[in-house]
Amino acid sequence: MFYPEVKSTIREDISILLKLDNHPWNYICECGDASNLTVREVQNTNAIFISHTHIDHFINFDTIIRHQIGIQRRVTICGPKNIAKQVQARIKSYTWNLIKKGAIIYEIREVLSNQEIKIYELEPPVWELKEIRTIKDSIIFKEKHFTVNYTILDHKTPSIAYKFKENDLVKIDLKESDFKGGTWVKELKNAFKNQMDDQIITVEDKKVKAKELFHLLHLKKGDTIGIIMDHLACKQNHDKIRSHFFMCRKVFIECFYKNEDRQQAEINFHSYADMSGKIMQETEVKEAIPVHFSRKYNEYEINELILEFESALKK
Repeated sequence: MFYPEVKSTIREDISILLKLDNHPWNYICECGDASNLTVREVQNTNAIFISHTHIDHFINFDTIIRHQIGIQRRVTICGPKNIAKQVQARIKSYTWNLIKKGAIIYEIREVLSNQEIKIYELEPPVWELKEIRTIKDSIIFKEKHFTVNYTILDHKTPSIAYKFKENDLVKIDLKESDFKGGTWVKELKNAFKNQMDDQIITVEDKKVKAKELFHLLHLKKGDTIGIIMDHLACKQNHDKIRSHFFMCRKVFIECFYKNEDRQQAEINFHSYADMSGKIMQETEVKEAIPVHFSRKYNEYEINELILEFESALKK
């Protein structure tokens, strides 16, 4: 299960940290201000996911670099087209004469289209951008226990929305049998996953066809978390959101403007409270969290915005 936490305060630019059960690494979504993000959390981060590089989503990237230099491992950065050159430019604006090769490696994955990702590497001390390969895939990041895929939204620039999907797990209920656990359990689960009904499983010296034991198994669906940042409230974006994030357990979605400022939202290619709540309701998200509010609002006005969102969500 994922454990997301908003690390920016209510009036700061957005940053979200994701953790996972029994998993050693953290994952940062958006590099806005993050007063509550600790040095240890940054150093334990294995990948960073950026929707787009407007300053309010990228301003804290220098702090991330500052804390990660010297961790001596690979960190992945995912984002829109041209983010590799932007990351390089930010890094090369500093002097690195005391930092040696191997202090860190950044692997940068640029979303070129819905099925095309270009991969680069950056490494100190010269930080030259090295193109590795281009892949055809909708999955931008994969770990042993989960995957991250994406869709591209329109914010008058590509804005990448990410979905984190925990792997489904096959569980066994030994209480429903007279058997004890053993290596046969792993063999049975493998036969179930690969639809090998007639595979012979040896259980306590008894040979049984796998399908005769499948009743002991059940599929536990993996957790899902969505991160939907800046986007125009329009049919094209909403169709993508409904399709991509349908029935997610939890989604964080931008609510930059109050309903009364809808016209300003449209001019600036943002969403607003009522429409963000409505699309989450239509997408049947189990828990929708409004985030990323305009700095023009005070805390009282932000609370009003949240109430507008929640009202739309319940209609």
